[in-house]
Amino acid sequence: MKVLITGGAGFIGSHLAERLLSQNDEVYVIDDLSTGSLDNIRHLQDNPRFHLKIGTVLDREVMEPLIDGCNLIYHLAAAVGVEYIIENPLHSLLNNIRGTEMVLELANKRKTKVILASTSEIYGKKNGKVPFREEDDRVLGPTTVIRWSYSTSKAVDECFALAYWREKKLPVVIVRFFNVIGSRQTGYYGNVVPRFIRQALLGHPIAVHGDGEQRRCFTDIEDALEGLIALAEHPDASGEIFNLGSNFETNEISIKDLAHKIKRLTDSESEVEFVPYEKAFANGWYEDLHYRVPNLDKIRSFIGYDPKVDLDTTLRKIIIYYES
Repeated sequence: MKVLITGGAGFIGSHLAERLLSQNDEVYVIDDLSTGSLDNIRHLQDNPRFHLKIGTVLDREVMEPLIDGCNLIYHLAAAVGVEYIIENPLHSLLNNIRGTEMVLELANKRKTKVILASTSEIYGKKNGKVPFREEDDRVLGPTTVIRWSYSTSKAVDECFALAYWREKKLPVVIVRFFNVIGSRQTGYYGNVVPRFIRQALLGHPIAVHGDGEQRRCFTDIEDALEGLIALAEHPDASGEIFNLGSNFETNEISIKDLAHKIKRLTDSESEVEFVPYEKAFANGWYEDLHYRVPNLDKIRSFIGYDPKVDLDTTLRKIIIYYES
């Protein structure tokens, strides 16, 4: 296969490139390095089947030959991380919506299959029905809260993808990631696990926003890749939306308990510090989600998806990565 990964220098994209190269695919990556990093893919650049383009998915002249030359697209390029989105709201909207529109329009010329990375942010606030199913209603806050603009932009991406499938028969698979974690993920943009680990290893206070009772399921990157690639290969997945996450029975945890777990696993003397939202995020532009856990029945029925890596194992791997 000749595969294009947009956002391929990012956390998930770099791991995906590595996996596809191990399968003898030819991999083309485009990334504007706004949140991705050359360090993530430096070890791949001597591989003759790896091709890197520094650029933006908004540039048609760059994107058209890339898409024309590939027969599968993983569209991962998007604004990422709570803090980055709050600090760059306009870029986030433009990159997410126009970028996806560009990819779908160009892919449609040759009906090239697109795997569209979406997000659990789609679901918004807890609406009394958990865990979240793909067909559940979305419950969002006001447009004055920037977090909801991100959720809305990804929902528009999904609507674009489904419209191309229904009207143009462009094969598109939508994947909603739930808190994927692993090595190379940075905490600088608000991702909680690498931020906590970095604070613990440096002996800084482990800063928990709010009361820490927010609950999440964390997914090991290797489990996420298994599901992602299997969905790309499934002949009947086009036009469908899939939650991609972990088993909530084993990997669900509150953010407060996550902080204490990381403190223990790192043998850190850091204090767990609770920071009010109004101190952590200025101007009232942020609102947290109290519960975010996926129902995985659909992805299991399609590909037999069965994530195997428990949270402690994943955290230990990330700690070793940061220590190195």
